[in-house]
Amino acid sequence: MKISTEINSAAKRIGEEKTVELVAKAGFDAFDLSMFEMARFDWDKKCLKPNSNPFAGNDYLAFARKLRQIGLDNGITCNQSHAPFPTKVPEIRSFMKRAIECTAEAGGKICVIHPMNDGTPEENAEMYFELLPFAKEHGVKIATENMWNWNREKDESCFAACATPESFNAHLDAVNDDFFVACLDIGHATLVCENVPDFIKALGNKRLQALHVHDVDGVVDSHTLPFFGVTEWDKVMKALADIDYKGDLTFEADSFFKGKPLE
Repeated sequence: MKISTEINSAAKRIGEEKTVELVAKAGFDAFDLSMFEMARFDWDKKCLKPNSNPFAGNDYLAFARKLRQIGLDNGITCNQSHAPFPTKVPEIRSFMKRAIECTAEAGGKICVIHPMNDGTPEENAEMYFELLPFAKEHGVKIATENMWNWNREKDESCFAACATPESFNAHLDAVNDDFFVACLDIGHATLVCENVPDFIKALGNKRLQALHVHDVDGVVDSHTLPFFGVTEWDKVMKALADIDYKGDLTFEADSFFKGKPLE
């Protein structure tokens, strides 16, 4: 089991290359190839935002290979990745294969691709079926993730695709492929699901192969470090042990240092 972390939060400030180097120096075993900057959608103009990030350019594979080598030079590897979102936007979805390619070039074995929040298991399965042959060619598994929506009337988080054990397993069943697995976002589960340990046990170790580890305040998706929110980590870790979880622990606490200077 490796201890990994996302790189997007720091990369937006100091670039991906320097971030991978610092992640290694901080003592992590691996890095999550966070590719949110590959494609950003402008909701007002209904188009992709102008983007100079290397993942959005023509030499995206060379950039992924460069990050892999920086990791290796500093004693760490890429364990998994995260594709851009929201996937319901066609312009964003057109980058999914690119994200899979970059994952393979960086050495990652799992690429997390969000389901459409309001999509049914069958509707989301259509998207994943389109991507799976390409993913298999590149030796990369696709992981779907438990999501959440916001109820404006009640001013609280609410159900979205894969948000409950029943919905998550229904999505996995709809695809039913060994290259399609589960990434459980612990923070999202804390927001929407009543019992996170039971969620873990309902997925089991064959399906649950990746994690997004972060804490929340119980109200919003605050993405802070464990023990800075309301998640019951002792019960979560016991549940992971009970199912003999064999994946990595990948931190996605990208808001913990938000607004704080890097020194």
